[in-house]
Amino acid sequence: MRTPSPGHPLARTATTLVAAAAVIGFLAPSTATATTIAGYSPTVQHEAVTSLASEAGISQTAAVEFLRTQTASVETLQKVTASLGSRAADGYLDDAAKPVVNVLDQAAADQVRATGAQARVVKHSSAALSGAQNALQALPTVTHTSIGLDPKSNQVVLTVSDAAKGSEALVKAAEALGDRVRVERTTGEMHTAIYNGEAITGGGTRCSVGFNTNKGGQNYILDAGHCTRAVSQWNVGPSQGASFPTNDYGLIRNTSGSGPGAVTLWNGSTQRIASAGSATVGQRISKSGSTTRLTSGSVQRLNVTVNYSEGSVYQLIQTNALVNPGDSGGCLFSGSVGLGITSGKGGGSSYFQPIGEAMSAYGVALNQ
Repeated sequence: MRTPSPGHPLARTATTLVAAAAVIGFLAPSTATATTIAGYSPTVQHEAVTSLASEAGISQTAAVEFLRTQTASVETLQKVTASLGSRAADGYLDDAAKPVVNVLDQAAADQVRATGAQARVVKHSSAALSGAQNALQALPTVTHTSIGLDPKSNQVVLTVSDAAKGSEALVKAAEALGDRVRVERTTGEMHTAIYNGEAITGGGTRCSVGFNTNKGGQNYILDAGHCTRAVSQWNVGPSQGASFPTNDYGLIRNTSGSGPGAVTLWNGSTQRIASAGSATVGQRISKSGSTTRLTSGSVQRLNVTVNYSEGSVYQLIQTNALVNPGDSGGCLFSGSVGLGITSGKGGGSSYFQPIGEAMSAYGVALNQ
């Protein structure tokens, strides 16, 4: 297998030296300390802890404990909500990274508490919120708006940018849906994070390498669909598929000869990606991209529809991690768990295509 030169885009964006992977991805038990977070490379842990401590005004020790707690909390939340079915109305992580499950009755609340999770009896079922979101999405699309689920408030949130034109009817419809919907105002355009320049390039376009995957012995890169739709031939290989708009995922056949399952952290080290998972509201996350490099934040909303000028994209993850043009296609992750592919930005938020849907669409597996 050919090893890319230090200047090769995959060397900078999605690959690592074997020695680095051994140190970062396979930490021996004797190496671990009281401050080690399982699955996090040292660089990702430092960025995540520093960012959380600063944003929340807590000590670094408390931030480490938060990140340790959230891994188990996400698993508990997903199991409990699945077991309750329609009696649950989604859930989230609270300010201490503990799982909170929205339920519709006291009996369900008792069942949640028996698992050790917190329960909150709410007014609106998932079906009621889904109906409200579908009603808004059925109206004529207004560019520079988004519609997503906020389980913390048990509402659908319609976000309207000051760049949106002709949003009056949409806002009126949202208000008619009562307290199932909340309208928020923001500034700036909502747009995909594509740019001209370097990193992975083709046709004068720059994007960021996403997740290295494989199928049938061939390496592929999962990337943003708006990138692979725009460019047929990259400097790492040809585009093999694109779903954009509606979705924002695409596939590049990786002919570079290298594709380890790790994300660059822009300081010579990497973060191993061992599995794919689903994002949870309140979860602390990291993002790697070729413009803003390694940044951290938290998941704000799920199932978000973003109305870009090129068309609407559905079921995105919304976070407050910094992204900018050129970051498109980059990785969203939490420790060693891959979560999403960078799609775009707007009003201080960033949007990501869930990784699971993209992997299923192309039948690929993460490289290990």
